[in-house]
This record gives sequence, C-alpha cells and structure tokens, in this order.
Amino acid sequence: MEALQSLAGGFGVALNPVNLMWSFVGVLCGTLIGILPGIGPALTIALLLPVTYKLDPVASFVIFGGIYYGAMFGSSTTAILVNTPGETGSLVTTIDGHRMARKGRAPAALATAAIGSFVAGVIGTAMLALVAPEVVKLALLFGPADYFALMCVAFVAVSSLLGSSLLRGLLALFIGLALGLVGIDQQTGAARFAFGQLDLLDGIGITVVVVGLFAVGEALYQATLPRAGGSTVTPLDGPARMTAAEWSRSWKPWLRGTAIGFPLGAVPAGGTELPTFISYQTEKRLSPRPEEFGDGAIEGVAGPEAANNAAVAGVLVPLLTLGIPTSATAAIMLAAFQQYGLQPGPLLFGTRPDLVWGLIASLFIGNAMLLVLNLPLAGLWARLLYIPAPWLHGGILLFAALGVYGVNRSLFDVGVMTACGVLGLIMRRLDVPLAPVIVGMILGPMAEVQFRRAVQIAQGDLWVFVTRPISLSLLLIALALLIGPVLWRRARANAGSKA
Repeated sequence: MEALQSLAGGFGVALNPVNLMWSFVGVLCGTLIGILPGIGPALTIALLLPVTYKLDPVASFVIFGGIYYGAMFGSSTTAILVNTPGETGSLVTTIDGHRMARKGRAPAALATAAIGSFVAGVIGTAMLALVAPEVVKLALLFGPADYFALMCVAFVAVSSLLGSSLLRGLLALFIGLALGLVGIDQQTGAARFAFGQLDLLDGIGITVVVVGLFAVGEALYQATLPRAGGSTVTPLDGPARMTAAEWSRSWKPWLRGTAIGFPLGAVPAGGTELPTFISYQTEKRLSPRPEEFGDGAIEGVAGPEAANNAAVAGVLVPLLTLGIPTSATAAIMLAAFQQYGLQPGPLLFGTRPDLVWGLIASLFIGNAMLLVLNLPLAGLWARLLYIPAPWLHGGILLFAALGVYGVNRSLFDVGVMTACGVLGLIMRRLDVPLAPVIVGMILGPMAEVQFRRAVQIAQGDLWVFVTRPISLSLLLIALALLIGPVLWRRARANAGSKA
C-alpha cells in the first residue's frame, strides 16, 4: 500500500505538463538513437549529460528513462529490417525477425516486438515499484563495513562479467579507481595526483570522462572500422500489425520473456543480452514448432524483445536502491546522479521521493508513448537507416565538444575529453570494457570513505569486515564472482579435452 501511495505521488510529478514534454523528448530521442546501429542508450545519455546539466534533476531523469526504454524499442526496428541490431539487447531478434521481414512479414515482426516491449515494460516497471521499497528497507540496515563490501561486489561484478576476460575487466576498473583519486582528499585535504595543475584540484569531472569514453571513443572507433557495402533495408509496406493467429502465438512469450528479463536484469552484469538468449532458447524448447526457429518463428521475436525491455526495469532496482550499476547504461545514469550531487540508494527515497517516484511513474507513461510512436511510424523510423555514417560520427564529435565546453567554459575539459576519447578508442580496439572505468571512478572514492569510517569505528580493527554477517556475506559473494568464472572456464576446458 505504501508503494502504491508513493507511486500515486510519482504520477502527480510525471503528469506535470513540462515533465510530460520531457518524457516525450526522451522516448523520441531513444527511438531515433536505438534505430541507428552502433549508437546505444549509454552513448546517448553520455552525450546529453552536459546538455541537461542546468535542467531540473527530475526532468533530466525523465529524459534518461525515456531514452533507455526508447532505445530498446528502436533497436528492434534495425534488427528486423536490416539484420543489424541498433543495441546489443536486440541481437537475438535478428535471428527470426529478419527472416520474417525477408518473407514479407515485417509488419508482424515489428508489431510483436513493439507490443511485447510495451507489455514487458509496464509489468517490469510495476515490479520495480513493488520491489524497490523492500530492497530499501534491507539497505537501511547497512553500516560502513557493509557498504564497502557491497561496493566490492560491484567492482568484481562489472570487472569479471562485463568483459571478455577478467584481466581486461580489472584493468578497466583500476583505470577508473586511479581517475577517481585525482584531486583533494576528502578527509585529509591533501592534493593527490594533481601534478601542479589547478584544474585538477577539484578532480576530473565524471561528465567529461563519460562523454570522452563513450561518445568520442565510440565515434572514433566506428569511424576507423573498414566500410563494407551498404546494408540492404527490407521495405515496409504500411503500419506494424498482427493477425489473430500471430497474437495467439505471441502473448505467452511476452509474459515468459518478462519473467526471465526482470530478475536477470537486476543481478550484477545481467544486462539485456543474457535474458534475451535465455528467452529465445526457452521459447524454442516450449514451441510445438521448433523447426520454425531460425526461419521466421514469431515467438523468437516476441520472447526476447519482452525480456529485453523487462531487463531495463530490473537494472534500475539495484541502481536506485543501492547505488550499484549492473550495466553500462546504469553506470552512465549513476554518473548523472553524481552530476547533480545526488547519491542513489536508500536515503534517496527519503530525501528526493519526487525524483525516484516521478522517474518510475514516467516509465509507465513513456511506454505508452513508445507504443503509439512505434506501431504507426515504423516505416518512417526505417528511413533513418539511410543517414551516412560519416555525418553521424562527425555530428557526435561536434555535439560532444560543444556540450563539454558549455558546462564550465573550459578548454581544459575539452582536452581531457579528447584524451579520454583516445583512451576509449584504444580500449575498444583491445576489447577492454568501458563500464568498469565509470564504476571505479564513481564508487572508488565512496568505497575509500566507507573503508576509513569502518576502520575508525572499529578502532583500527580490520576484522570488522568479516565479523559482521552482512559484510562477510557480501565479500564471499564478491569472491565467488571473482573466481567462479575462472573455475567454470577451466571445468569446461577439462571436460572438452576429455571428450
């Protein structure tokens, strides 16, 4: 009942005409960005961080929430019509979605993707509203040692699960931790790693690093890729629609995809890729027509697209309640909170309920807007696929430079952004994940503070981290996440060699 009352207050915030306008801007931008291959929600939010700097925090997060959901919606259009997902969460959709399009069933594929995303988004957001307050009650029991252990879980999770190897993930994490140490020590007042530069005494701005790594780095990376022949866009005649038989085959995969996507999105590094693959395999096993999968089964589009959008709502649970990001986009949104001097977590629900519940309520509204935009206008969105890539990348670089310069009118910030962009390009070339850098930079100083507080309270006794049940449990989870993937790979390698 308390959650429903808070949600009702959130709708009062979200239905404000100004916030409604920003919600529409967010879902529109998200849809446009999701359609363009290689440009995802993380990059888009990174680009908009400096632009939204002077907006009210509620309006900014309404935009970001709309972009997050909208990018998931728009990505399916590219996956179905061009066989190239606009975002990695729609990778599975290409398997059967594009086959449906090649057979003249593109309207049905787009319709089941859009409606399934809407159903999953609404149910997932409702689950977010119900689960978040319970997680907050648990988080209020945490002390400094417990928070330090929780941040260790976040460090290990994003490092070991988001990259192709543990070593690369830890390398990215240590880069972020090093960047977070630059500036004045919060407790001693001593300057650290400033190298005599006055501009570095306040630390490196998280917005500058985010825009450099994700926007500039991605644009440079895409621009350096060899250009093959242009992709063929499957033409779309008329609005997206389904027959009664296709409705009958889609509604159960929508619900199953939602049930798979939400919990997996909430776990560390669950993201949107894992739930979509699991949903696809589940539908294939349960289908009475498994031979159709890979050749245009509508269930192969309905289930993964629902799992994709439900995972987005799941990602917001640990972000809002614990301040822990479980995906690259969540890490960028954490940076957005930092931009406004806010720390997501249990206290945020008490200090800024208008922001938290206004954001959650706006997700319901944004989902309805997306359904209206996507069903009749799918053909229009498909025309964006003809934008030349050089124009797109040049626009990103220009927009990033102007945005970063406009925050503080500082050429030094533009130089740091450029350096981070080159670093981002090198990391992409070496297959080093970017998200751990942001997580380390944001959570590193916070973990340092919590570590010092815990040690001071315990009067220098380091055993405090293993004598408290919560911190001990979290440290064991972090250890399992660290060595678990290594042991799993070795076990599979041994099994393969014996076979």
